[in-house]
Amino acid sequence: MQLFLNFDFAAARNLPNLPAEHTCARIHGHTFCVEIVLGGDVGERSGWVMDFANVEDAIERLKHKVDHQYLNNIEGLDNPTTELLAMWIWRALKPELPGLEQIKVQEHPSRGVIYSGDD
Repeated sequence: MQLFLNFDFAAARNLPNLPAEHTCARIHGHTFCVEIVLGGDVGERSGWVMDFANVEDAIERLKHKVDHQYLNNIEGLDNPTTELLAMWIWRALKPELPGLEQIKVQEHPSRGVIYSGDD
């Protein structure tokens, strides 16, 4: 069984490894939309894969680090591409959410990345 939760956060960034004339080399902002997917067996007694409240707690701790922040100033995000942001979110959530199977990060409704971990 899989369960999913969606959340968003607003943040600014610039992508320092791009040529100066590239628009994303300048500081700009996004409202990032994130979907996390967790998998596991439905507990015989609980009737669920995981308590949504526990997932929401982990998300809130993550959001506190990134919401309304300049991503480049966060450790591990000196080049905060959407791809690297998805990997960073994975590493931040995986210890608390062992059933984590997928992270989807959208920087715009028409584009984003899907990351399924490297472990």
